[in-house]
Amino acid sequence: MSDMKTAPAKVDPAVWRTVWTVLVGGLAVLFDTTIVAVALHTLADDLDVSVSTIQWVSTVYLLALAVTIPIAGWAQRVLGSKRLWIAALALFLVGSVLSSLAWSAGSLIAFRAVQGVAGGVLVPLMSTLVVQAAGGDNLGRVMSVVSLPAVLGPILGPVVGGLILQHLHWSWMFWVNVPFCVAGIVLAALVLPKDGPVRRLPLDVLGLALMGPGLAAVLWGVSNTTLDGGFGRADVFVPLGAGIVLLAAFAIRAVRQGADALVDVRLLRHWPLASASLLLFLSGITLYGAMLLLPLYFQDLRGLSALQAGLLLIPQGLGTLGSRALAGKLSDAMGARWLVVAGFLIVLLGTLPFGFADATTNQWWLMAALLVRGAGMGVVTIPLMALGFRGLARAEVPDASIITRIATQVGGSFGASVLVVILAGAAAGASSTAEAAVAFQTSFWWAIGFAGLGAVISLALPGRL
Repeated sequence: MSDMKTAPAKVDPAVWRTVWTVLVGGLAVLFDTTIVAVALHTLADDLDVSVSTIQWVSTVYLLALAVTIPIAGWAQRVLGSKRLWIAALALFLVGSVLSSLAWSAGSLIAFRAVQGVAGGVLVPLMSTLVVQAAGGDNLGRVMSVVSLPAVLGPILGPVVGGLILQHLHWSWMFWVNVPFCVAGIVLAALVLPKDGPVRRLPLDVLGLALMGPGLAAVLWGVSNTTLDGGFGRADVFVPLGAGIVLLAAFAIRAVRQGADALVDVRLLRHWPLASASLLLFLSGITLYGAMLLLPLYFQDLRGLSALQAGLLLIPQGLGTLGSRALAGKLSDAMGARWLVVAGFLIVLLGTLPFGFADATTNQWWLMAALLVRGAGMGVVTIPLMALGFRGLARAEVPDASIITRIATQVGGSFGASVLVVILAGAAAGASSTAEAAVAFQTSFWWAIGFAGLGAVISLALPGRL
């Protein structure tokens, strides 16, 4: 099979129909994640459990997602893209309705696991569907649109979640998903090309037994670093170590199996995919790790509510939204290297004011900085998302989608944990607002340093392909 081509002048209208179809369904997954994140205290109170218990509403979703991501490629080859997309959206719809009807913390956690299983298929399948539809052409422009859920989620999720919690019952957080799921299913049935017959392909069961639990263990261990004790906790280093061993065993076995492996890791010999995955991991640390610090800064240091903090973070999302299209066009025209370097430097510039901010720093100044920071995030992520697929054959796209998704997922979780641990260490013993402000400044300087490191490493990216 021939390699994919790059960057003609015009995108086929059929490609845009596919992009907008998967976009509608993808919004349900991204909204769900960001809306639930602001509701943990409300859920703990209403369901009469501790916050540590109700955090499993988020944790089990993350773990179910991690276990399921590796099988997305195999399931697509067996069922076909259209059938799998509709089935996963239908399962997410069922999980959403059940979550809205949950009567206890245990039932809600179980139903969130159902959503996580569906999300683990939907997230990598989004990229696969649009890249295969585009045939490798205009990947920057296509990715700038398909990334909309990742942009709109952080903008609208906390705001919509806050409004629901103020005026409605928490169950409406899950009913919000229903229109997106229904519309996504209908559009997929009408727009996506018909699949061929269902195929019988063996599932790499041993590979799944290594990779799924390994990825889940890594993410679980990393997520526990936000608790007292950080990386020194047994429930951090035990699952983290076990997960790394399992993933290493999977990688060694997968190299020997080649195309028969659950995920063909030999694709990492392709430098555009390998370098994009490395930078997506680092961007998860740099970009999304600091995104956890920002609401904590506004709520803990400045005493704002979750809804107020969410509103103040809107400029960051708008910056990303505004830079997307330009980043996509430039990515197709000039390649990823210098664009990503510039993006990391813009992120650094937009984060810099928080390295000096205290409890009284002008909010308009900080919102302007967030606008700049958000623009940099778009300039970083769009070219990297496109770069990972350049030069790959159509049959290689599903495995590449899984690899890039895992890099982003683990990087984001690791980055958030590292910066929270840094914040906790810096804030230990702080007895005044001024000392707490210094702790946040220290944490933001680490985020600034990670952005600078990202700019340096980005020099190793390939130029225009």
